[in-house]
Amino acid sequence: MADKKLFENLPEPQPDALLALIGLCRADPRPTKIDVGVGVYRDAAGATPILRSVKAAEKILIETQDTKTYLGSDGDTRFVELIKQVAFGDALAGDPTLVGVQTPGGCGALRLGAELLKSAGATRIFLGQPTWPNHAPLLGVARLETVDYPYYDTAKRTVRFDEMMKALEGARAGDVVLLHGCCHNPTGADLSLDQWDRLSRFVADRGLIPFIDLAYQGLGNGLDEDAAGTRMMVERVDQALVAQSCDKNFGLYRERTGALFVKAPSEAVAKAVYGNLLSLARTNWSMPPDHGAAIVRIILDTPDLRADWKAELTEMLARIRGLRARLAAADPRLAYIDEQNGMFSMLPLSPEQVLELRKEEGFYMAGSGRFNVAGLSDENVDRFAKAVAAKLPA
Repeated sequence: MADKKLFENLPEPQPDALLALIGLCRADPRPTKIDVGVGVYRDAAGATPILRSVKAAEKILIETQDTKTYLGSDGDTRFVELIKQVAFGDALAGDPTLVGVQTPGGCGALRLGAELLKSAGATRIFLGQPTWPNHAPLLGVARLETVDYPYYDTAKRTVRFDEMMKALEGARAGDVVLLHGCCHNPTGADLSLDQWDRLSRFVADRGLIPFIDLAYQGLGNGLDEDAAGTRMMVERVDQALVAQSCDKNFGLYRERTGALFVKAPSEAVAKAVYGNLLSLARTNWSMPPDHGAAIVRIILDTPDLRADWKAELTEMLARIRGLRARLAAADPRLAYIDEQNGMFSMLPLSPEQVLELRKEEGFYMAGSGRFNVAGLSDENVDRFAKAVAAKLPA
């Protein structure tokens, strides 16, 4: 007879700190509160708009879509073909050993990649610290052993590249290394091209498998610039995985639009990889959602919309860079922020100081000091910088 108290055996889940922070911010009645915790782009007025190109593509989709029948487990194959070119450029886009499928956002790509690795016999994955908090849970569900390596020096606000390389010397052939393609979350501190060059040669020589999370392409220094390290790595190694997301650079947060790309050592192996991806996708979500991928496909397949999307992305990038410059100019101790990329940076604040800023100023950010630069508006960025600077050591 079934245990009538079965669900009482469930463990108490660990609370999600970011979700709790969102709830606290919503409940705060102060009109001057600032949410720099949630990771969404906001315009100068503090809104997260739908891009013009997205609205235009949706209108076309409404007028031309003639069915809501299922897609296959590989999703919108034209979307995958087009976003592959955006991510990898012309040189790699036609590589038959590089295959991809549509996924429900970047999270789906990470999870699918982890399960593919496990099915292929991988056992360990190296994670830089700090990293996006959801990386370890997504990979851990596939029962891959995670090994930490140092990535960022919070005190010096720099990448710990030499320490990172030394730690990776302990990796064995076939081990996986998770890397951020650009706009590192949570630090904003990216590898230089020289460091990508050294790292990619090391990874190739040691037979390691890079798994690159490319979630913010176009929001650091430009579409091609932000993908340069990823392209260098994928071109140099025989095997690689890249999780791609359209959430940020197309503003499709709730549409869950992404792709997983895998490079195999040969065309024959690539075909086997593709078949396994379809099989794993079938048991996870069966078919990926269509709407977001259809929007991206229409934008990238329509020259005028593609040009407008690039113009909007350039505007978003310019705004983020402008906010970084204003924060850096406000106080010499914040100068490092302008040297970093993307939506996130980490402030050298203790959890206690973060809590003080929440109580005193209504600033909502992670206890680690990680904050969303793009969460600031033109009106509150200076107030934010002044209040933060007042908490920093002289």
